[in-house]
Amino acid sequence: MVDENTTKNVAYIIFAISFFVMIYFITKQARENRLTSIDENAPKIAGSDELSGGAKNPQQFDEPDDDALEQMAELLGEDED
Repeated sequence: MVDENTTKNVAYIIFAISFFVMIYFITKQARENRLTSIDENAPKIAGSDELSGGAKNPQQFDEPDDDALEQMAELLGEDED
């Protein structure tokens, strides 16, 4: 029927094509993973990151309490000792 060398050559060609296709997909995935890793681990630039949350009760900062006023006086050197 078919020559043995022809069968071997066809098999080698199929293996070579599949090898190069695998190499292509592996390098493509490696490149995508590298770019993703670089983006995720890049240094943060001030203002570019979104901070979530906020004060639970922002009205508590409208009027300072006595302890806060005493601490401010100590820091400013206005303590009446």
